[in-house]
Amino acid sequence: MNQFPTSTRDFHSEETPVNRRFLFLQGLMGPFFERVGQDLADQGYAVFRINFNGGDRLFWKLPGATDYRGTFRDWPEFLRRYLKHNSITDILLFGDCRPMHKAALSVCRDEGVHIHVFEEGYIRPDWVTLEPDGVNGHSQLPKDPEYYRRVAAQLPPMPPHVTVPSSFKRRALEGAAYNTADILTRWYFWYWQDYRPWPPLVEGVSWLRRLAKRKKNVARSQEMLRRLKESGRPYVLFPLQLDADVQIRLHSDFRGIADAIELVVESFALNAPKNQLLVIKEHPLDNGLTDWRQVVGRCGKRHGVLERIAYVSYGEIEKLVREAQAVVTINSTTGTLALAENVPVFSLGQSIYNIPDITHQGDLAGFWQAPTPPDMETFNAFRRVLIEYCLVPGGFFSEEGLETLISGVRERLARRKEQQLPDVADILSEVRG
Repeated sequence: MNQFPTSTRDFHSEETPVNRRFLFLQGLMGPFFERVGQDLADQGYAVFRINFNGGDRLFWKLPGATDYRGTFRDWPEFLRRYLKHNSITDILLFGDCRPMHKAALSVCRDEGVHIHVFEEGYIRPDWVTLEPDGVNGHSQLPKDPEYYRRVAAQLPPMPPHVTVPSSFKRRALEGAAYNTADILTRWYFWYWQDYRPWPPLVEGVSWLRRLAKRKKNVARSQEMLRRLKESGRPYVLFPLQLDADVQIRLHSDFRGIADAIELVVESFALNAPKNQLLVIKEHPLDNGLTDWRQVVGRCGKRHGVLERIAYVSYGEIEKLVREAQAVVTINSTTGTLALAENVPVFSLGQSIYNIPDITHQGDLAGFWQAPTPPDMETFNAFRRVLIEYCLVPGGFFSEEGLETLISGVRERLARRKEQQLPDVADILSEVRG
């Protein structure tokens, strides 16, 4: 692959709309970015790609790709020259907290390149996040509830939404293929350092162990859920997130999930009504490197509430949310699922939905006794604004989901200026001025 593709004329005609030139960095493991790139190329846009490892290379077969084999220190200057050399106007990437992406965003802002950041949807399933400049804790979404009420009132009715299928098997196979290609090409991508804390081989072996225990853990979870239902006791749900998730490491005050478990269990022990239970749900994509059941058990025993904690490895999260008295989360998308069901939510981290009139705004100690439910008018306005400006319908792990998603991405990129969030100052000045 070329160091710098000097022209796109070898795969674009002279009629190419050269005012838009798209550069792709890392995407989600799988073919999503390649499919978006092909769609843009079919429309005549110039499309480029930078690969950082063999996994990136495996899932990009289009022309215009460059392998970056340099150091992290040299990356910003390399990218700066690349952007200028190829007259890049837009950059697309998945997740804005990966080290290479963080450095890239700084360069792109300096150079005036339009930034498009993807993430798994703020609202799930059937949605993917696409925001300019940043997502999650870096999102431009304001925290004023009146903003959402005013903006939503100016939008047309919610468009009809169709659910799309998603295959866990497909996700696992694509992830395995990506990691295998990464491992086998480390000799070539000598300086590549994975943003995840574990080597791919270690994580892969752990997944195999977790899958081997699946049948046993499913049965144990079903028994726990049966006992929970028979007890009839109210419970608060605490859905765990992934320990390596940047949402935890960069968008909260916790060093990891163990710290969050300690805080929640201790607060529950000190403040929750004696008849109340705490249900802790394992993340469905947890790799099993840490036995969270043991961590929770030791913590519950230490604080004297082990008999009031139900740990569930597998279970329908939607049903658990609907039947919960309240939900405590760091910044999980389970929070938006709960709010949609009118279930009170306490957010421990920097979540986009931690907004007055939507989440509980007191302290955690008071939340156990008197959780504040969301104002549904405000939440629905917030959700309407999200769907209009920050979400694209579709999914990554089925052909139907990808086709829907790519169609939505095409429209969103084509209407870049129209899709900008209304200015916060302008909206709120109408209310307060």
